[in-house]
Amino acid sequence: MQDESRKYSNGEITVVWTPSICIHSAICFKGLPPVFNPRKRPWVTIEGADSDRIIAQVQQCPSGALSFFYNNEQEEQSQSIEAETKLEALPNGPLLVYGNVLIKDAHGHEIRKNKVTAFCRCGQSKNKPFCDGSHIPAGFVD
Repeated sequence: MQDESRKYSNGEITVVWTPSICIHSAICFKGLPPVFNPRKRPWVTIEGADSDRIIAQVQQCPSGALSFFYNNEQEEQSQSIEAETKLEALPNGPLLVYGNVLIKDAHGHEIRKNKVTAFCRCGQSKNKPFCDGSHIPAGFVD
């Protein structure tokens, strides 16, 4: 399970993008295009909005591929959600699991996910068990 991430900072906050779990819902792009624009490189221009607007948009990420932390905190801290676990199958897309999840792969490696985790339902992901957006070009239909 690959857990590579990219970080973008404006001095106050750092936005973290983990491409391996991104489901390419485009919610970030549609909600705040001055910051999130997949047609540009780098695709995150953190200077495009103030920290509060960026945080509000990052918190809408359905897969949890986008997260943030305040730079005055020494290191990124794991966010624990105190809520009932909820599962939601997105039409023609991944299975979303809301809440704290401990995932154990076939080799016994464990990874903790918090907030929202997107699991592949189409079988085409290159990062199983997580969704990587492969259902879109594959034409996956429920």
